[in-house]
Amino acid sequence: MKTVPQVETAEISDADLDQVSGGTASTALFAGDGALGAGLHAESGPFAFTGGIGASAPFGGAAAQGQVHTTMA
Repeated sequence: MKTVPQVETAEISDADLDQVSGGTASTALFAGDGALGAGLHAESGPFAFTGGIGASAPFGGAAAQGQVHTTMA
């Protein structure tokens, strides 16, 4: 079975989310041990977008995974 490295996530309370204002954006890129991945998170006001993709090629095989999440308050 081929697996793609997973990222641990944490819940954020509504009160913490209410404190966010303005717009922000961040990106992440990682590579190593036959795997690579990239992610993007952007938010502005009540809108947010998070996306990511990962791929690995352990032991001559290959696996890929993608995810997109949007929110609107």
